[in-house]
Amino acid sequence: MTDTAETTYNEWLAQPSLPETITTELQSIKGDTDKIEDAFSTFLSFGTAGMRGLLGAGTNRMNIYTVRQAAEGLAAFMDTLDADTKGRGVAISFDSRYQSKEFAHESAKVLGAHGIKSFVFDDMRPTPELSFAVRHLHTYAGIMITASHNPKQYNGFKIYGEDGGQMPPKESDLITSYIRKAADLFAIKTAPEGKLREDKIMNLIGEDVDADYLAKVKTVNIDKELVKNEGKSLKFVYSPLHGTGKVIARRALEEAGFSQYEVVKAQTIADPEFPTTPFPNPEFPQAFDLAMEQGKKIGADLLVATDPDADRLGAAVRQPDGSYQLLSGNQIASVLLNYILAAKQKAGELPKDGRIVKSIVSTELAAKIAASYNVETMNVLTGFKFIAEEIHKYETNHDHTFLFGFEESFGYLVKPFVRDKDAVQTVLLLAEVAAYYKSQGKTLYDGVQEMYQKYGYFAEKTIAKEFDGLDGKDKMAHIMNELRTNPLTELNGHKVVRHADYQSSVETDANGNETKIDLPQSNVLKYWLDDDTWLAVRPSGTEPKIKFYLGLVDKSDEAVNSKLDSAVSELDKLIDNLIAG
Repeated sequence: MTDTAETTYNEWLAQPSLPETITTELQSIKGDTDKIEDAFSTFLSFGTAGMRGLLGAGTNRMNIYTVRQAAEGLAAFMDTLDADTKGRGVAISFDSRYQSKEFAHESAKVLGAHGIKSFVFDDMRPTPELSFAVRHLHTYAGIMITASHNPKQYNGFKIYGEDGGQMPPKESDLITSYIRKAADLFAIKTAPEGKLREDKIMNLIGEDVDADYLAKVKTVNIDKELVKNEGKSLKFVYSPLHGTGKVIARRALEEAGFSQYEVVKAQTIADPEFPTTPFPNPEFPQAFDLAMEQGKKIGADLLVATDPDADRLGAAVRQPDGSYQLLSGNQIASVLLNYILAAKQKAGELPKDGRIVKSIVSTELAAKIAASYNVETMNVLTGFKFIAEEIHKYETNHDHTFLFGFEESFGYLVKPFVRDKDAVQTVLLLAEVAAYYKSQGKTLYDGVQEMYQKYGYFAEKTIAKEFDGLDGKDKMAHIMNELRTNPLTELNGHKVVRHADYQSSVETDANGNETKIDLPQSNVLKYWLDDDTWLAVRPSGTEPKIKFYLGLVDKSDEAVNSKLDSAVSELDKLIDNLIAG
């Protein structure tokens, strides 16, 4: 155990008036050098996605003291702004996790000690509504307390900028510097909540913002007549996975006219234990176990689930044999996009300057669909803040119309009144797409197959390798350095025709010719093969993982899956060699 970890642990142990849960945990790890080292040897990292970590005692944990430190960093940064800008304040929301509401109020108390106004939701609300609230209330920033789809042991702290998107890198780096200056966690000042409420520095918000957000959400549906005719009979099951979707998404569906859907009642309980599923993550099949049981009983065409902060959405579609097939994030995005463009074209509402925005690790099927409608595709780095930045450019320069944005990790945005992933918008549009296929005597499964028949059979897979422990970061850095030093030249029997290093902003073809990449620098590598296969490698920004993304295309379902299996096998060998090296 390092001296720093032991010293910091003893400083915490000596503090008077600690919360009982923290005191109990500190006592429980006394003498356990490994646990003390893990909890106290470093601070939670804070980046453009904020911070996320295990709940508990320590500088490397989520607790009221590390949350106060993050809020203090934002407040100190805002102190450097002009009075009018600082006076716009901060909107704050939170999800259903342990201590989320407490962390939200602690943040407001730290901001209040700096005289900064806060607008705090009276109860849990989705991340996309927080993004909307920042824009709607014209606050300078927003705070969302959530660990998104992580297990129950986690929580997180995300900062949003004045455009409603996650704080861009420049401002985020400045805030991080102020966070690190607040090194004495127990010296951070908070103001009494009662006094802040009395002086209207801390303000509660709720139904007023809900109503305005829902009014905007109503504009997401394209074919109102279709929804009116088919919405009453479309059978589907919705689950908020014990989270914030229960507050808003159900209202949005009912107000839109979808009256025959059912909810998974056990999962509408806002329970931070997430007792009905091992992961509150809609990309995992287990999250749909209860929905599938219920769907089979009522003959539902579609199953939909949103994660605890309702920014991500997963779906399963009924197959011909009555079973349900989970769709990938890429499939959901593609079928949504295919419908959006076809419906807008039919209605004469498809703009000539339309553009979709997707991450560099998302499916190329979307780009092919867009091209068939003469719509441009813009590829950006992973992180929805980059999609938000593109939207801001289009609105500022008036040179493009945003039509749809997505990431393969189950995040989608239909209308830009929100500047982050919005599962509430997506629930409504996906229900409309299902209604469209139902009106033709088909299901969403049929719609996906039709899409493949027209554009080609695309398949994608993400392999995530975890690197836990204190040396995890070093192992990850070694692998990325090895790939940079010795770039791949082939994979699965196919040659690499070009590769890109987004950290050095250089793309290189097979002949060594270099091209500048016009994107922010990022620790990502990407390779393109001679059969239109691509591979991207990216360390996660929120978890100790390196993600390997594969994308392939072929002429049939059998062919592309065979190619995928072979490529995954070869990639597994490559990863094992990199780890061993």
